[in-house]
Amino acid sequence: MTPTTLSGDSSIATWLDHPVGGPIIRDMLAQAGQSAEVMRPVRMLAIKRLVKLSKGAFTQEMIDGLVARVEAGEVPEGAAAAEAVEETADAPVEREPWVERIDSGRFSGKTIIVTGAGSGIGRATASRVAREGGRVIAVDISQERLDEFVGSIPGGDIVAVVANITDDDAIAAIVAAAGDRIDGLANIAGIMDDMTPVGEISDAVWKRVFSINVDGTMKLMRAVIPAMLAQASGSIVNTASEAALRGSAAGAAYTASKHAVVGLTKSGAFMYGPSGIRVNAVAPGPTITNIEATFASPLGAERVRVGMSVMPDAAESDALAASITFLLSDDGVNVNGVVLPSDGGWSAA
Repeated sequence: MTPTTLSGDSSIATWLDHPVGGPIIRDMLAQAGQSAEVMRPVRMLAIKRLVKLSKGAFTQEMIDGLVARVEAGEVPEGAAAAEAVEETADAPVEREPWVERIDSGRFSGKTIIVTGAGSGIGRATASRVAREGGRVIAVDISQERLDEFVGSIPGGDIVAVVANITDDDAIAAIVAAAGDRIDGLANIAGIMDDMTPVGEISDAVWKRVFSINVDGTMKLMRAVIPAMLAQASGSIVNTASEAALRGSAAGAAYTASKHAVVGLTKSGAFMYGPSGIRVNAVAPGPTITNIEATFASPLGAERVRVGMSVMPDAAESDALAASITFLLSDDGVNVNGVVLPSDGGWSAA
């Protein structure tokens, strides 16, 4: 059978499965002290996506060079036979890509606050709400990211607010920008920890993670409740994590912070459900965002990597936005107090 023609649009899985491209990719990774396993969470992405995701470590010139090597049939010496056996043992399955379907008008007449709107899941959520007719209060700590986001949706009803969600004055500015009516809040801004177990964690990491992931989430929930009570309606969606459901997905600080987010979610749902306010959470699994994990502890690195051994492929941020906007919208009318795993089945493993 004639091998597939490779390009920058070909998935990483297709590259790895190719009789020429696979050995070339593995040889390149080996020279950097890595194996093909590092590509497993993103294997269904087009290889050109690595240019943006790697933040400069993988360039367009490198992709062009890989394509040229494949076209020349340049197989690294001694690599072909061994890699063919490896790939047969765990051959990736190509799937049809998920395609976002916009529900025009789903958020018409609604004002939705979205934090972390400058990148990743927050940006994808803010974008979808805007494209579905909503007025978006887009919150991020970076003016540059917000400007780029607003420019990406010409004609969108977007109010950009540069704010640190741990600051009370910033919270007041966000609510003021929204105005008298607040129909939804998507608490998405957050940070990862450094994977340290509780016996090694520093006070600085603990305080910073809780300040953003828990305090910031609570402060915005507290700030929007009065408007939602006054109108007897509203939807709050918090971002939990796979780390809110298990202990093997992150370090002690991040895991504890996301368990706390679940507590805030369930308490809010119980307290305010009779008043017409729904409070839910989405628990993302592996997702392609700008949040980076670092390993400051050998023990933490070893144990978390064991826990990630059954991790599914990473999802695009748009897929998480689909789950979040479902709960934000009236489509989630009968859903309150749930933690929705949006993790490709990781929580079922």
